[in-house]
Amino acid sequence: MHTDKKRMTNGLGRQVTEFLEGKRAEATMARQMAALQIACHFDIAAALAAPPDLRAQIVLRLERAIERERQRGMRRHWSYDLNRHIALKQALDTLRGTAGPGKPSKRGRENGNGARRRRCRSG
Repeated sequence: MHTDKKRMTNGLGRQVTEFLEGKRAEATMARQMAALQIACHFDIAAALAAPPDLRAQIVLRLERAIERERQRGMRRHWSYDLNRHIALKQALDTLRGTAGPGKPSKRGRENGNGARRRRCRSG
């Protein structure tokens, strides 16, 4: 009897974990969709289903949007939104098919040790 109860609890725990992971994934997708609609005026589902050449154009637009958002943050602009910045980055990772940190920059903004170059602000 005790093993049946334990087995049922493990099954229920697994279902709860799967449910919560699904809800997190839905919330992440909703954030990405909202950020893309607001910032870039396109849908992530359509972008994922797009042919490779159109997808590459969308990735470039998204990279530019992230760069603009980063610039707003560096300048402490009133319209900067960290959540939008994060959602745009996650959407870019989704479109590229990567889940971890982004690919190295092609523009040479990184030092030899992997750290990003910082610009000094003269006051």
